[in-house]
Amino acid sequence: MESAPLLAAALGVALLVSYIWQRPKHLIPALAGSENPISYYIGAFQFFLHGLDIVQHGYTEHREGVFRVPRLLRWDYLANGPKHTAEMAAASDDVLSFQYGAEDILQADYTMGLEVTKNPYHQHTIRSSLTRNIARFLPQLHDELVCAFDDVIALPGNDWEEINVLPNMMQVVARLTARIFVGLPLCRNQEYLNLSISYTVSVFGRAQIIAMFPSFLKPIFGRLLSSRRSSMRVAMKTIGPVIQERLAKVDEFGPNWEDKPNDLISWLVDDAQGEERTAPAIALRILATNTAAIHTSSMTITTALYDLTTYPEHIVPMREEAERVIRAQGWTKSAVNNLRVHGSGPFSMTRKVVAENGFTFSNGTFIPHGILPEPYYENPEVFDGFRFAREREMRTVKDGTEGGAFKHHMISTGPDHLVFGHGKHACPGLRVCGRLTLSLAIIIGPDPKGKILIRKRRGVRRGYRSFCVC
Repeated sequence: MESAPLLAAALGVALLVSYIWQRPKHLIPALAGSENPISYYIGAFQFFLHGLDIVQHGYTEHREGVFRVPRLLRWDYLANGPKHTAEMAAASDDVLSFQYGAEDILQADYTMGLEVTKNPYHQHTIRSSLTRNIARFLPQLHDELVCAFDDVIALPGNDWEEINVLPNMMQVVARLTARIFVGLPLCRNQEYLNLSISYTVSVFGRAQIIAMFPSFLKPIFGRLLSSRRSSMRVAMKTIGPVIQERLAKVDEFGPNWEDKPNDLISWLVDDAQGEERTAPAIALRILATNTAAIHTSSMTITTALYDLTTYPEHIVPMREEAERVIRAQGWTKSAVNNLRVHGSGPFSMTRKVVAENGFTFSNGTFIPHGILPEPYYENPEVFDGFRFAREREMRTVKDGTEGGAFKHHMISTGPDHLVFGHGKHACPGLRVCGRLTLSLAIIIGPDPKGKILIRKRRGVRRGYRSFCVC
């Protein structure tokens, strides 16, 4: 306890140094706070409490403009309007970078490791192999979702039960993700699933703390705060032996050995080179990929369930559509693409300015080096679950084909739809998140084990059915 005042003083000094170190020098309008340190932190606290209202005010006051809001140790920049979004999406990766933006938010150098951030080959693996195989996974994903809901939400009877949505959905999504990443039976290994979730939560939580320190202190405190070592011990215990076995089989039989599983482990084993071709290195890549897949997908499905329970009038038409589409097309890619579900994610379109000379929009607005500009996507205040479904239908009628309607799918991107980013650096795992439509279809679909009451009908005339139901 005697060290508490010293620690508090050190943290206070770190906050002040970090503020001076990172503050930008420009004239973009600020909605809260100012360049004065005291006003800045007051504004950051106001944004923490009333962030949505402040952003909405900025959107209204600065249409097609750029404004900034104070966070604890940085300014966040919001570029307003499709024109700015298109400019950012078209910028080269050495000027605006999604990868560096995400790494900065997650403090990935410390929470995941430099080997992950400096050589992110797993992103190419996911974009290529996962995109190519996602349709083949649909029957497996359906099977896993049904089993996961039965196991995770194990209701004792037919009465209504209250559950905490997010923790349960994280378990379901972890199993769904694991079915693709590590396959059976590991995808149902509870120790591995708990690791996937705890590591994800740890990365996001510890990143917020590490971000409080100035850059020159992060190498010290980042390593002290990271849970990487303890997580890797569990990873090597659960998935390490499987990875080692896959590596040995490739060495013995070649890359196309008989009965080779089609999952992320195999894809990473195929793509890893040099020092990355070890069980610990591949296990770390799987944990890092879990971080993106589990957190965002769990939040998306949780938000969708909250919306459905708040606006139950959407359930019946969605159930009818799910039953009709799946009866006709089965659990296929085309069926999933025809389900009217739209989710949202937490990242929007995050890009970090990595060019030393900053980035200048066509209207002359300058964003300095090291800044995270965050475009704001306009959401109407009134919830309308079928807004994008109607847009798709209208576009289909206008174009005369189904192809044009893909613009308004859950996983489509554009200057006016930034859930998964936009441009060449859109989220590499967006198609996995898109399979969440399966989970909603399962939840709201008719009960295949449902029962009815039936008895013989009295006084039945010839030509009529001889029973009645209720």
